[in-house]
Amino acid sequence: MSIQFIDLKAQYQHLKPAIDARIQSVLDHGQYIMGPEVAELEAQLAAFVGVKHAIGVSDGTTALQVALMALGVGPGDEVITTPFTFIATGEMIALLGATPVFVDIDPDTYNLDPALIEAAITPRTRAIIPVSLYGQCADFDAINAVAERHGLAVIEDGAQSFGARYKDRRSCGATTIATTSFFPSKPLGCYGDGGACFTNDDELARKMRQIRVHGQDRRYHHPVIGINGRLDTLQAAVLLAKLPTFEQELAARARIGARYNQLLGGVVRTQRLAEGCDCVYAQYTIEVDRREAVQAALKEAGVPTAVHYPVPLNLQPAFAHLNQPAGSFPRSEAAAQRVMSLPMHPFLDEATQDAVVEAVKRAIG
Repeated sequence: MSIQFIDLKAQYQHLKPAIDARIQSVLDHGQYIMGPEVAELEAQLAAFVGVKHAIGVSDGTTALQVALMALGVGPGDEVITTPFTFIATGEMIALLGATPVFVDIDPDTYNLDPALIEAAITPRTRAIIPVSLYGQCADFDAINAVAERHGLAVIEDGAQSFGARYKDRRSCGATTIATTSFFPSKPLGCYGDGGACFTNDDELARKMRQIRVHGQDRRYHHPVIGINGRLDTLQAAVLLAKLPTFEQELAARARIGARYNQLLGGVVRTQRLAEGCDCVYAQYTIEVDRREAVQAALKEAGVPTAVHYPVPLNLQPAFAHLNQPAGSFPRSEAAAQRVMSLPMHPFLDEATQDAVVEAVKRAIG
């Protein structure tokens, strides 16, 4: 049995007529940069999330940069975030000359622990970036309450959670600004790089729209310094073709994730869903002892795995200057030693899932 970690080919075959037609439409009109599909997609994304503004950008990392720039974050500022994430979260803070201030995670959800945030706030703190890891939203009510007390902005890094629900809101609709990624493997993915920023704030939306086109408010007029951060029309077209069936895929992800939980819950440690949250399972992640040996055994059995993420940001060489050695964030560091992601996508059938589960059981002995 050939098992795919993420089966994008199956998704394409399912949506082939719609995707092909959308791509052909762009090829026919030839507006490859900021064509009409970009604005059409932005309107649909904003409606889906339930916010006033969606701003398409070139990728999820750029989305974080645009959000931080719109808030005026720069040298001398501090931004609180988690060390248990992909480097882009901390990288964009540092790229703008600010300092990432790491706060440890809740070991059950792997998301930023709101109870630890207040102690990390200083007069230099400008924003908080919680990451909605593995497809489950961070605890926004608690995080927003801390931020409001201290006059701080909150930026959700929703690169893995687009489509998830937090109580009565969607991911990307519960903070000052939110960002997401449309990298091909994400719950809603395009066929290259893509991303978006979301906000209900008219002024922040205006700034972000300017920033993504070199700080331009009209042709060849640049009130602010910006970047080249536009979303390609072809990628917008692919996303438009995928959106009509996205809710169905989210339901499939929820069903498959719940079945994994049922089959593996007594065997390995699994991510806990917080009250009022669901999960879109951008990754289905478990914790195991002897991870390298387990991964080797699964590879031998034809089951692909991945680790998200093996090195917390405080231990990355790029952040060595922050002087936060091993032991600084024990929950994140412990998770980084034990987490492992299994095959997960909306087209994973029960027979294949059963084979994965049986292989996991054999591998852990």
